[in-house]
Amino acid sequence: MDLSGSILISMPAMGDPRFDRSVVLICAHSPEGAMGLIVNKPAADMNFATLLDHLGIARAPQGRDICVHLGGPVERGRGFVLHSPDWQPATEGAASGTMPVAGGYAMTATTDILQALARGDGPAQALLALGYAGWGPGQLESEIARNDWLTATPEPGLIFAADDGAKWGAALRGMGIDPLLLSATAGHA
Repeated sequence: MDLSGSILISMPAMGDPRFDRSVVLICAHSPEGAMGLIVNKPAADMNFATLLDHLGIARAPQGRDICVHLGGPVERGRGFVLHSPDWQPATEGAASGTMPVAGGYAMTATTDILQALARGDGPAQALLALGYAGWGPGQLESEIARNDWLTATPEPGLIFAADDGAKWGAALRGMGIDPLLLSATAGHA
C-alpha cells in the first residue's frame, strides 16, 4: 500500500491532541515508513513575514504572503513548503530540495522558494509547514487498522483552501461522511 498523495483524516477517538481534527497530506510512503504534513493547523505564534525576517530574507512590496502551519511534531524547527508543481528551483535534482508529491503537488525544503515568494514569484499555490508527521515501518498501517485515521484522495482545492478550520469537515464530506455522525468509539465489522 502506497498512500503518497493521499490524505489522512483523524478520527474523533485519535487520542493524540497534536493530531486532533487534523488533515495530513502524505508526501512519501514506503516500507521504510511515511512522511506527511498537517495542512489544517495554522501556527498561532508565527506568520510568514516574521519567518522571513527571522531568516534574513527581505520581502519586496509585491511579496507574497502564505500561511504558516504546524506540519507535525517532528523537527518543528525545519520548514517545508508544500506547493503546486508549477514552480521549479534553478537547481535541478536532489540538490534542488524539491520533491514531487503524488497527486499534483511538490514539496521544497530550501530557502530558494521562500526567496521567490518574498519577491512575489514562486508557485501559484503554497503553504509553509514547520515540522512534519513521521511514521516508522508499519506504524502508519497499524494506526489505520486501529481506526485512528481515514484515508482518502483529497478533493480539488482542499489542500490549499484558505479556511483551515473547515478542511477536516470538508475532507470528511468529500468522502460522503457527515462529521456530526462520527463516533469516538471504534469498531470492526
